[in-house]
Amino acid sequence: MEAPENRKHKDKEATGRQPGACHGLYLYGSRILRYLEAFIPMGVCPEATISLLKDNFTGTLRHWARPEVLACTSWGAPIIWDGIFDPHVARQEARRRNTTIGLTVFAVGRYLEKYLKRFLESAEQHFMVGQNVVYYVFTDLPEAVPHMVLGQGRLLRVETVQRESRWQDVSMARMRTLYEALGGQLGRETDYVFCLDVDQHFTGNFGPEVLSDLVAQLHAWHYHWPRWLLPYERNQRSAAALSLREGDFYYHAAVFGGNVKALRKLTSHCVRGQQLDRERGIEALWHDESHLNKFFWLNKPTKLLSPEFCWDQHIGWRAEIHHPRLLWEPKEYELVRN
Repeated sequence: MEAPENRKHKDKEATGRQPGACHGLYLYGSRILRYLEAFIPMGVCPEATISLLKDNFTGTLRHWARPEVLACTSWGAPIIWDGIFDPHVARQEARRRNTTIGLTVFAVGRYLEKYLKRFLESAEQHFMVGQNVVYYVFTDLPEAVPHMVLGQGRLLRVETVQRESRWQDVSMARMRTLYEALGGQLGRETDYVFCLDVDQHFTGNFGPEVLSDLVAQLHAWHYHWPRWLLPYERNQRSAAALSLREGDFYYHAAVFGGNVKALRKLTSHCVRGQQLDRERGIEALWHDESHLNKFFWLNKPTKLLSPEFCWDQHIGWRAEIHHPRLLWEPKEYELVRN
């Protein structure tokens, strides 16, 4: 999903709609509003929830280390921030289980040339270091995938996909491709899978502390926003629609993950929703991300990643962002989408 200041021409292009007045004021790039946004409180975990807050890979979480941020959800899922977990415990637990993690990425058209090499090189430095990893690169240009020297226990598989005529269709088609891959070799050889956008790169440890049955990423541009302002799909004719009373957080489609069974369910939901919308002659405002958010409203994630795990430097300095793990690349849409 684009950064707000890059969306000015995207709402009308994609759906024929313009954003609401309040949403539009923010989207069109006011630095003052972004500064003030940082003072909107994120909420506090209830004591009753905190006492029960544990994680399969990190044990008891040190929520007290980050009192300035929200470290749990109302349904008891942890929100992972730097400093509340022990990365050594997570790495040991993953090795004890002999866990294999898949990392999928789509690099179609000019996205491959522009972003893929840096994405893969940074993943080798920071993604699940010391663990069993299988990279799955989905591309229309398999011969152009760069040769990589991989660490022990790490594999790279290249899968050919068709290039779509519109970038929106490339984005939405990945859900069907992922659903099929999870039912095939990807699903057989991995325990957990993370699905990432290619136009970003790793800058810090992205380890087994992120693993859980169903993992969602808090969107860096929206994690301070009140629910009524979040950019959910509001057209009630769409299968992705949420009412003003619905929704928990706004999740970023650039990072999501979980075990194979949960991701099959997620991708199947998104495929069905997109098909229903096509039959009705409509398209969700933020395409597959809108359907992803509907799924996570109906099926609560078991772990949330803080914006530290996928950060956009255009937002500016934020006191709660200690060590970003993924950084967005500069968005050059005129180059890569034409």
